[in-house]
Amino acid sequence: MRKTFMTLALAVVTTTAFAQKKPMREFVDDLMAKMTLQEKIGQLNLMVAGDITTGSAMDTQVGGDIAAGRMGGIFNIKGADKIRAMQELAVKKSRLGIPLIVGMDVIHGYETIFPIPLALSCSWDLDAVEQSARIAAKEASADGINWTYSPMVDICVDARWGRYSEGNGEDPFLGSKIGQAMVRGYQGDYSRTDNIMACVKHYALYGAAESGRDYNTVDMSRARMYNQYFPPYKAAAEAGAGSFMTSFNIVDGVPATANKWLIDDVLRKQWKYDGFIVTDYGSIGEMLNHGVSANLQDASAQALIAGTDMDMCAQGFLNTLEKSLNEGKVSMADIDNACRRVLEAKYKLGLFADPYKYCDSKRRKKDIFTDENRAEARRIAAETFVLLKNDNNLLPLQKKGKIALIGPMADTRANMAGTWCVAYTPDRYATLKEAMERAVGDKAEILYAQGSNLTRDEALQVSAEFGKTIPRVDDAAAKAAALETARKADVIVCAMGECADMSGECASRSNLEMPDVQAELLRELVTLGKPVVLLNFSGRPTVLSWENQHVNAILNVWFGGSEAGDAICDVVFGDKAPSGKLTMSMPQATGQEPLYYNHLNTGRPVPDGADRFYKYQSNYLDVRNDALYPFGYGLSYTSFSYSDVKLSAAEIGKNGTVTATATITNTGSRDADEIVQLYIRDIVGTLSRPVKELKGFQRISLKAGESREVNFELTPDLLSYYNAEGQPVLEAGDFLVMIGPNSRDVKTAQFTVK
Repeated sequence: MRKTFMTLALAVVTTTAFAQKKPMREFVDDLMAKMTLQEKIGQLNLMVAGDITTGSAMDTQVGGDIAAGRMGGIFNIKGADKIRAMQELAVKKSRLGIPLIVGMDVIHGYETIFPIPLALSCSWDLDAVEQSARIAAKEASADGINWTYSPMVDICVDARWGRYSEGNGEDPFLGSKIGQAMVRGYQGDYSRTDNIMACVKHYALYGAAESGRDYNTVDMSRARMYNQYFPPYKAAAEAGAGSFMTSFNIVDGVPATANKWLIDDVLRKQWKYDGFIVTDYGSIGEMLNHGVSANLQDASAQALIAGTDMDMCAQGFLNTLEKSLNEGKVSMADIDNACRRVLEAKYKLGLFADPYKYCDSKRRKKDIFTDENRAEARRIAAETFVLLKNDNNLLPLQKKGKIALIGPMADTRANMAGTWCVAYTPDRYATLKEAMERAVGDKAEILYAQGSNLTRDEALQVSAEFGKTIPRVDDAAAKAAALETARKADVIVCAMGECADMSGECASRSNLEMPDVQAELLRELVTLGKPVVLLNFSGRPTVLSWENQHVNAILNVWFGGSEAGDAICDVVFGDKAPSGKLTMSMPQATGQEPLYYNHLNTGRPVPDGADRFYKYQSNYLDVRNDALYPFGYGLSYTSFSYSDVKLSAAEIGKNGTVTATATITNTGSRDADEIVQLYIRDIVGTLSRPVKELKGFQRISLKAGESREVNFELTPDLLSYYNAEGQPVLEAGDFLVMIGPNSRDVKTAQFTVK
C-alpha cells in the first residue's frame, strides 16, 4: 500500500514539474481544477514550523497538517535538511504534492548580519542596500528559506516606537527608493536558486501608531496617507514585490487585515498589485479585540473578502472558511482568488518545477558567513555611522597611548548585531573590545571597564535585553573602577546607549534619553577633563542634548551587524571617513515627538531655529521646536562647501522640467563621500503642503580640494502631490528649490510652474 501511494505521489510530482513549463495562468488553472475545497483552504494556512528533527517531522502537528494538505507554508525553521524533510511531506505525502513556501524574518541579514534597516538607510547608498539584501537572500536560500518578511517600509515620525529600528526613517521619497532596492536585492527575477521572495510590510500605516506604542491605533486623513505614508508601499509594489503583509493597526476604524478599501481598492485596483497578501502573526484573531468581529469565523470571512490571501497562525481560514462558504458569508470565488495568488507565488519561485530548489545542503558551507559576505557587511556598516559632533577634530583617534573603552556596550557579543536577527550566530561575532584590541595591535593599549549596568532597574534591563544578556554589576563599584581606568588613559571612548532589543518590536520607550546609570557614569567621566568620544548605540533617534553640550565627539553607530566591531574601528581610527546622514530628526527632548522635518506649517509658526519663546505662537515653553540634529545631518572628517543653486529655467509649463545645479567642493584635507540633498517646497497649493520635501539625493566621492557640479532634474511627478482620492495633482504656482548637506543648511532658488 505504501509503495503504491509513493509511486502515485511521485507521478504527481513528475507531472507537476513538467507542467510548470506551461504559462503560469494555465498551470494554476489546471492544478486548481484538481483541488478539493479543503485543499484550496489548506493553501491559505501558514504556521510556525516548530523545532523538528529530520526523522520526526511527520510526528508533529505541523507535519501531519502538511501531509493532509492543510498547510500552504511554514516559517521560522532553519536548515536545508530540516526544510527538505518538511517539503518531502508536502510533495510525497499530500494528495497533489503541492510544495510549501518557507518563510523567515530575514530582516537585515541571515548569519552575516548587516546594520539594522534604520542604520542602512543612513548610508543613502542604494547599491549597498540592494547588495545587503542580495547577500541575505543568498545565505537564507542556502539554508532552505525562499521567502522573507522584509522590507519594512513603514514611515515613522515618532521615535518612541520600537520598530523605528526596522524601517527607513521619516521620509517617503527616500523610503520608496530603499524599499525598491531591497525588493530587487531579495528577488532578482526568481530564476536563480539564491533569490527569495520579498514581503513588504506592514500594510499600512503601522509606523503612525499613537503614542509610539506598538500595535496601537492609527487614524489620519486619506490625503496624509497618500502623500506621507503610502509612497513606499506603492513603490515596492511597482518594483514587483511578490507579497505584502498586513499591519496590526486599524485604518478608518477597520483592522488593516480586513480593510477592503486598503487592500482591494488601493493596493490591487489603484496600484495594480497582483501578488499575494499574508497577515501578520495572528492578526485575524486579534480583530476580535478591536471589536469589529464577533468571533473568529466572522473575522476570517471579513479578511478573505477584503483580499487577504494567507492567514498567519490564527488558523481562522483553515477552520472556518468551509462553514462560511456553506452559510453564504464568503463565495467560492473569494477562496479561489486567494488560493490562486498563493499558488502563483510558488510558481514564480520555481517550486513546482523543483520543490527542492532551496534544499541543497552543500550550499551552506560555500554561501553562508563567508569571508566575502563579511567583508561586504563590514564595508557597508562603516557607511551607516553618523558623526554628530567632532570638536577640535578629536576623531579619528590615533593608534597610540592608552585608550579607555568604557560602557555596557563595549564587551557584549550578542548585542552588536541589533534586533530581529532570527538566524544569527553571535558566538562568531566580535565584541567592540576585541575589535579595538585587534585594530590597535601593539601600537596602543586598550583599558576596559564595563562601568555600569544597562539601566539601574534590573527588571527593565531584563525586559530590554530579551535574552541578549549584559552582566549585572554593582553600579557604585563598577563606576569607581571605570573612573580609575579612565584616569590612566589619554582618551576615553564610551560605548553606551541602548542594547539590541531596547528597540524593535514591542520595545517602545517613553523616555528617549540615555538610561540612568549610563548617563551618570558619562557625566562623571566628562568631569575628568580628558577628551571623550561617545559611541552611541541606538535603534531609533535618541535625545543627546546634554551629550551634545558636554562630550567632545559623538558617533552614532546604531547596531552595525555581525561586523560592527571592526567597522566601528575602521571609522574611529580613520581608515574610513564617516559619511552617514540621518534619515530621521533627532529631538532635543522626548516631548517633541512625533518630530519630522517635512511637516505642514501652522497658522502661527515661529521662525526656523527660534531660540526664544513666542507667546500665542506654535511653540513650547521649555524647548525649541527644531531638532537637535536635523534630517539629513551628518559630519565628515573633511568639510564641504556648496555654491548657490542655479536653475535651467525660471518658468516651466506643467509638462516641463527644470534642472537645479550646485557645485560641491571638498574644502578639507582628505578624500571623502558627501550626500548631496535636494528639497522642494510648493509654496501655495489647494491642500497645505510641507515646508520642505526631499526629492533627490546623490552620494558623491570627492578628493581633497576637488569640486563637482551636481545636477537634479525636477520632473512633473516630483512636483506633484496626491489628493484625497489618490490622484496626482500638479498646480501652477511658485516652488522653492533647496540643495544642501542636510534639510536645515540649504541654498535656495525659486521657479514658477505656469
